[in-house]
Amino acid sequence: GDFQDPPELGNQFLDDPALQSVLQRLIPNTVMKEIRPDLVRFGARCGGELNEQGRLCEQNPPTLVQLDGWGKRVDKIVTCDAWKKMKETSAVEGCIATGYERKQGEHSRLFQFAKLLMFGPSSGLFNCPLAMTDGAARLCEVLLQRRDLDTEVEGALKTAWDHLTSRDVNQFWTSGQWMTERGGGSDVAQGTRTVAVQEGTQGSVYRLYGHKWFTSATDSDIAITLAKIAKPGGEIGRLACFLVRVRDEQTGQLNNIKVDRLKSKLGTRQLPTAELQLCGTRAHLLANNGISSIAHLINVTRIYNSVAAVGGMQRALALQRSYVHKRRVFGKLLADTPAHMETLRGMEVEYGGALCLVMEVVRLMGKQEVDKASEDEILLLRLLTPLTKMYTGKQAVAVASESLEAFGGQGYIEDTDLPRLLRDAQVLPIWEGTTNVLAHDVLRVMHKSKGAAFSLFCSTVYSKLTGVNSRSGCIVVAPCVSAVQQAVKQLATFVEQAGSSQLTRLSRYLSFAMARVFTACLLLEHATWSDAKQDWDTADRWVHCSAPLLPSPLSHFLAAPAPAKL
Repeated sequence: GDFQDPPELGNQFLDDPALQSVLQRLIPNTVMKEIRPDLVRFGARCGGELNEQGRLCEQNPPTLVQLDGWGKRVDKIVTCDAWKKMKETSAVEGCIATGYERKQGEHSRLFQFAKLLMFGPSSGLFNCPLAMTDGAARLCEVLLQRRDLDTEVEGALKTAWDHLTSRDVNQFWTSGQWMTERGGGSDVAQGTRTVAVQEGTQGSVYRLYGHKWFTSATDSDIAITLAKIAKPGGEIGRLACFLVRVRDEQTGQLNNIKVDRLKSKLGTRQLPTAELQLCGTRAHLLANNGISSIAHLINVTRIYNSVAAVGGMQRALALQRSYVHKRRVFGKLLADTPAHMETLRGMEVEYGGALCLVMEVVRLMGKQEVDKASEDEILLLRLLTPLTKMYTGKQAVAVASESLEAFGGQGYIEDTDLPRLLRDAQVLPIWEGTTNVLAHDVLRVMHKSKGAAFSLFCSTVYSKLTGVNSRSGCIVVAPCVSAVQQAVKQLATFVEQAGSSQLTRLSRYLSFAMARVFTACLLLEHATWSDAKQDWDTADRWVHCSAPLLPSPLSHFLAAPAPAKL
């Protein structure tokens, strides 16, 4: 009988005009000319051999061997050869090193994350340990700038940083992130019960005792974790940040760590995630201010989460674009079916918006790390990081779901490898802060800056719209600019009129609106630069045909009559 041909992946860089165009706008021609050959080469790998290795990681998930043949507790996490090869690939390709070698200056992060965007869906989820590795590297880099560092701590930080940023497969380390305990993951200040006891009477070495409920990439070489320092007399002090070597350097044995079990998860099954007992685990105290210290790490991992979301959308689109030229329904190809192609175009619009938003955050990140960002840009980055992570995580799930539906019944069959798109996407709105947690973080930035962050957001939007208006004569510009300006005015009115309780209650909708408005500006800005018909159509659809710029709960609040005064 007849068999349906499956979708095929090509070069994940050359087959993505949107990614090429955004990079061309954000990166100078001289730099782009230098890095383009590497992006083309790596795009081919991601659509070929690496994707096959990623599939092997899915088919051969990690397992836990707790006891050896003689009953001795060994707690060995066994991963497949393909997973190990992903670590080697990450080192050789400079998946972390590129961001810290900074050969492209402020544009190094754009180069790095363009590669990670393509690599993520092919990596068998190895982009997750890479996220925590990069976050740990950034934390080490920031802490090494302190002048009051203990010599022992400085040595531990420098050793870790050298390994985390290495291109040598024999030297490259990955890092885990052990924050979540039984009390939960977001409120670590209250939820952390792990205790750190100083080894001896002075120095930076401590022993950790506690239970970590959810530890990602548990097979990593090191981990960044939190614990509360035990003071003399038994009193428990403040939350502090520690660096743990997972295994003893000489023996290779676990560092007084017991692995209770591997987590059984909806998705991300390729990735070892475990519950651990810390039974006197040796660790270096990095900083007494645990919360503010890990912020350097969390900001990086949130951006990785956003890039993973965009990468997932890119992969779903790549598969769909191939499939529409292979699948015939009612006598014609899907590519010739207007309703199907309109659905695909809607997915492309979501991807285009997310891509512009994420790459703008990456651009600001790159500038900040080489001390070229202004105070306003640093504040804007602080605001956009949770906004972007929050919104793109939601987008990724919606696009993955739409993509599976577009494949029909085959989208629901596990051995097509398609359902993984949705299962792995669902972690993105959860990891590193759920939607409501991130929305509260947005409010926190606004409050801590005494309104300056929101004012900057509004002024940046108006400035970008002014530039769009002055440089383009495209017919869609005026109505798009008018709609976005109106949305910003309504946002400002809401923030001004809503009380503290209302802002908190509706914070997710405020954040959604801010993300959509800012993305609209970026899409219009990009279309003005490229003057391509497809880009103008994307911007116009984002403003007028996609989800409303202002979610209905905010519109309802603004439309409600003011309470009568007695």
